[in-house]
Parts: sequence; C-alpha cells; structure tokens
Amino acid sequence: MSANPERDNAVADVAAYMAEVGRRARAASRLMAAAETGPRNAALEATAAALETARETLGQANRADLEDARRAGLDAALVDRLELTPGRTAGMAEGLRQIAALPDPVGEISELRRRPSGIEVGRMRVPLGVIGIIYESRPNVTADAGGLCLKAGNAVILRGGSEAARSNRAIAACIREGLRSAGLPEDAVQVVATTDRAAVGHLIRMPEYVDVIVPRGGKGLIERIGREARVPVIKHLDGVCHVYVDAAADADKAEAIVVNAKTQRYGTCNTCETLLIAEPLAAELLPRLARTLLAAGVELRGCGRTRELVPEARPATEEDWGTEYLGPILSVRVVAGLDAAIEHIARYGSAHTDAIVTQDYSAARRFLREVDSASVMVNASTRFADGFEYGLGAEIGISTDKLHARGPVGLEGLTSRKWVVFGDGQVRA
Repeated sequence: MSANPERDNAVADVAAYMAEVGRRARAASRLMAAAETGPRNAALEATAAALETARETLGQANRADLEDARRAGLDAALVDRLELTPGRTAGMAEGLRQIAALPDPVGEISELRRRPSGIEVGRMRVPLGVIGIIYESRPNVTADAGGLCLKAGNAVILRGGSEAARSNRAIAACIREGLRSAGLPEDAVQVVATTDRAAVGHLIRMPEYVDVIVPRGGKGLIERIGREARVPVIKHLDGVCHVYVDAAADADKAEAIVVNAKTQRYGTCNTCETLLIAEPLAAELLPRLARTLLAAGVELRGCGRTRELVPEARPATEEDWGTEYLGPILSVRVVAGLDAAIEHIARYGSAHTDAIVTQDYSAARRFLREVDSASVMVNASTRFADGFEYGLGAEIGISTDKLHARGPVGLEGLTSRKWVVFGDGQVRA
C-alpha cells in the first residue's frame, strides 16, 4: 500500500506526469549548464541553512515515515537507514557545505595543444544534463545526490522509496528554497511526487529527457533497471571483493588489512568477502588470521586446505566464492600463488575492488595490471574504495562499468567532456 495515497490520487496518469517532470528537468538543465559557480555554491549553502532551520519539520515528516515502516513490518536494518536522527540531519547540511567547497569541474579546459594548421584543440568538461537517481530507504540521499548533481551543473530527477516519501518531500522543499534564493530554477532538483512503481519504468525509458540513470539500492532493483532502461546507467551489482595475501606479504600488514577489510563495516559494497592466501605462507599466517577473525565474530567458510589449518572453518561451497555476504562471513581459499589468485578473482569477482598484500614489487605490478576491477589496491584495505577517501569529496555511487565512469563516481563522473577548438581565421586546405 502506498505511504501517501492522497498524493497518488492526484497523479492519475503517471506517464503524462513523468513526461512533464522530464520536460521541466530538461528546461532546467539548460539554465544550470549556463549557471556560474557562485550561484550553484550559493544554492548549496542556502539549502544547508534551510535543512538546519527546518529540523523540526524534517523530524515530523520522518517520524510519520518511521511509523508507517514499522506498521508495514520493515526489518530493523531498513528502519535504521530510514531514520533521520539530528546527527544525520546535521550531516546532510555539512555534506552540502563540503560539496560547495569542492573545486568546480564545469568549464575546465584540458589537453589544449596547437596543431600544424594553427588551431588549438582541447577538451572542456561539461554537465551531463539530466540525471535520474532511483534509490531506497535512505532519505539523506535526496540531499547528497541533489547537491552533487547541482554542483556539477545538472538537473536531477530523484525517485526515492515509498517508505521515505514524506522525508524526501521535506528535504526537497529545502533544496527548492536553496535554488530559489540563488536565482536558479527550482525544477533543477525534482522529487517524483508519486509512489506508483510505474514511475520508475517511465523514468528509465525517457531518453528524450533523461541523459543517465544512477540506481542506488538492492541487487533486484539494479538488475531490473539495467535490463529495462533505454537510458545509459551508471551502476554496480555486487561487491564481491578480495584480499590476496601473497607469499611475500608482511604478516603484520596482512593481518591489519584483512581484519579491517572484513570487520570495519559489514554491510558495504567494498567490504572484503573472500580471502585468498598463498600456500607458502598459509601454515604460518592463516591460523593467526583465523583467530583474530573468529574472535571478532566472523564465520569462516574455507576450502579443504583452509579447514586443515583452521578446523573451526565450515566447508565452502561453490556458491560461497561468488557471494556478497554483507555480514560477518568470510570465504577463505588457499591458492598456489599469484596466478591462481588472479584466476580466482577473474572467475568469481564482481570487478568492484580487489587488493594484494605483498612486499614483492613485481607481484604488485602484475596484480595491478591483470586484475580487471574498478579499484585495485596494493597493501591497503578494500574499505578505502570510497569517494571521500579518494579525495572526490563525495560520491553518488560506485560503477563497475568500463565506459564513462568507473569506481567511485564524484563530481567529474557527473560531467562529460566535449572537444573545443580555438582558431584565428584558419580554414582547412
């Protein structure tokens, strides 16, 4: 049942409504592309202030969403993600101010070079245009995603989950206030005003109005969008991340990295799900790693050799090697060496994030070159695969695709580049 049936009744023709949203977004995108850095930053600052001023209004809207969610029997983890605590509201405002402080990529010209004809050729970074973002549960995404798209000179259509409808509308009102105060079009950030699921189907099939879709949610949602969209999609499906401990690894570094990659936070897409360890080091190091992980409450599922060295480990199945657990479970495999580790990652990995622990420069170089993932690391935890940690300031998601954006997608990922040419009257002979 819809969380807001009274609003859905007002949107009887979803197709017509979504087309109108698209038209307004396209018109706003042209104005946003022409807007200078100052007004865009001013809108972000004003939105942050509006969120702080509207703290009680946001709280009331969120409490109503939480009551509906609990009545509907949503699990505790979803309810937690839905809640807008005072700290999370303050975090949204601070996040917008951090985005405002980031360098503006729009209009940047790079690779400028003079050709024999006398013309100068370069590339200019420009907004993508209209971005559609589809997400679940977390109302803070409304502010974060809206802010990133705004900073990059885009218009954005936000379609949050029905469970957060009231919260999303309240946050969107603050964003509209910020845009209005900066003299920018309010339609630059629109929250879809219907919880009818048909709206998603229309949004992902409007190439005349929408330039790219970014889905943020469960695997089922992302699979559906990837399958049905007629608009390019920036996405990742799974985070089956590996740490390979090479025969030339430093034992202390290996323990710190493996434990952090697995236990620092379980429910993220950059958490390690499979540990690979080289046979020459396994007898010495694996029992030590296992003791630390088991003490932290991690269940181990291992190959035959792993279970010889760690009797507490349960047998790993073929399915385990390709599973993103998002919980305190770790698959463990002893491999012959680097070749076997790279082969395992190629077969079972999700091209998200993979790391090697080694003191061997040649092994590190081979791993970097041959592991075909969006992020590949040497002697560092996979948990660093994050826009903030990469210096992007913030991210709109992670992409495991190979075209346009790969890895954490920040402001640059929300722009494209076009060729620009400067001449002084040259004509082609």
